[in-house]
Amino acid sequence: MIHLTINGLGVSVEEGATLLEAAQSVGFPIPTLCHMEGLSPYGACRLCVVEVGEGARARLVSSCTYPAQEELVVRTASARVLRARRMVIELHLASCPQSKTIQDLASALGVRQQRFRQEQESCILCGRCVRMCAEQMMAGAIGFRGRGQSRSVGTPFDQPSDACRLCGGCLYVCPACELRCTYTEPEKAVCGGCANLQPPCVENGRFDQMMCYMDPCVACEIAAQRR
Repeated sequence: MIHLTINGLGVSVEEGATLLEAAQSVGFPIPTLCHMEGLSPYGACRLCVVEVGEGARARLVSSCTYPAQEELVVRTASARVLRARRMVIELHLASCPQSKTIQDLASALGVRQQRFRQEQESCILCGRCVRMCAEQMMAGAIGFRGRGQSRSVGTPFDQPSDACRLCGGCLYVCPACELRCTYTEPEKAVCGGCANLQPPCVENGRFDQMMCYMDPCVACEIAAQRR
């Protein structure tokens, strides 16, 4: 067994478990986008970042790919982590503002608008469809091609694949395919219909990390009623 500390709580997990699995095993929520149960970890979206280590040596890592280590100190909701997650979701929101999944994550993280130019892309390169096709459907009909800005998902040479069984698994797991009508103005990019209360313990600068991990937090509800 591996023994580590997550948000001040001692946690024991099997060797080979990731930090995401360790946190979820004790009920600490970590938002994810490219990660999906049943598929191999990929670490593309960087939304699941957590802070490991202490003091000046503390750093951010993707929890879905980082293995649990003996005596490791982890924080899943420090002020630094929340800032990083908001920046990441803003970038995804700029790339694919019509995605219901991304909009809901943005609302949950307190992002009400995005500051970057909207691209209206149809793919965020999370790799869910590629892994689903290869690992669950055992087909490998689609894959990544190109690099950098030219990177995309598709079939070899854009030709219909004989390996594709038209199962629809790639569409089922795609977060960009869950569309929602939205405005084109950046300040109205998030509908806000699913806006969640924000933790006052972090937002008001009283603490460096969340004091409560309930969803919703009772203290947050009380603070919202007083506004």
